[in-house]
Amino acid sequence: MPLIKAADAPTFEAPLMTATGLAAPSRGSEENSVWRFTMHPGNPGHAHAVSREEIFVALAGAARVEMDGQTCDFRAGDALVIPANTVFKVSVPGDEPFEAMAILPVGAYAQAPGGDRVSPPWAQ
Repeated sequence: MPLIKAADAPTFEAPLMTATGLAAPSRGSEENSVWRFTMHPGNPGHAHAVSREEIFVALAGAARVEMDGQTCDFRAGDALVIPANTVFKVSVPGDEPFEAMAILPVGAYAQAPGGDRVSPPWAQ
């Protein structure tokens, strides 16, 4: 049974962010990757796009989202749908951490404008 216990889920550190890999191919998922992440206060975010639709569900705190020339606040309880190949940025300008869950189809990759394709390790 592919049950991923929180205590057994791998944790990945990135600048001003911690990700906990939940569902992923290396943990029994065939179609979707799911991870929980915490963005630390002051995280400026980075502009990038993903090759498939990505969904974020905010669990705690607040962040700022920039996409398609618009900026909006993203708070606990909100869901954000990022269309495939759309450049966006999520930042945490406040003093509190921002926590969310992310869902991305297996095999998707991220890419900063003009950068290389990257498959996040927590989604593998």
